[in-house]
Amino acid sequence: MLDLGVLGERVQQLRTGRGLTLQELAERSSVSVSMLSSVERAAKAPTITVLSRIADGLGVPLTRLVAEPSPDRVIVRRAAEQEVSDHPGGWRRTILSPVVPGVNVELLRTELPPGCDAGSFPAYAPGSHEYVVVQSGTLALTVDEQRLTLGAGDSAYFAADVVHGFANPGSEPCVYHLTALIMRPRR
Repeated sequence: MLDLGVLGERVQQLRTGRGLTLQELAERSSVSVSMLSSVERAAKAPTITVLSRIADGLGVPLTRLVAEPSPDRVIVRRAAEQEVSDHPGGWRRTILSPVVPGVNVELLRTELPPGCDAGSFPAYAPGSHEYVVVQSGTLALTVDEQRLTLGAGDSAYFAADVVHGFANPGSEPCVYHLTALIMRPRR
């Protein structure tokens, strides 16, 4: 028998691990925010149809939500399984790393077209960290009120418990990789 508390935790961990709000998952899955919230709080038992839609919205097989986790020590995320999201302004983010419940580390690849500002991101909880490595182009990294310009091969670390932002002030595309240790929730 499926434990609703365990199910709710899995859904919430997968959702937050992908940086999705309840509203964003609702749009991706065609499941209402209130139902998603009820599932995460173990207040309602979802139908198999609702579970299937949630799994689709999270980009995982249904079995990932309902099966006991395997004790595997190695988890592989194939290139075809990487979650790619396109954002206004033409920038693209790809989650490269496997999502591991209970592990708040992500490896991301971001592509910013020339002149693109990806905007500011709210502060994460204290104890959050990010590492950035620029593969190509120029990256303007803003951490709190400090603005740094990084070129190909440059890297930076910052405590991500402050507002931070990423922009490409150059005339060439910018590609950078980001490793984030994120303590939830955002402020």
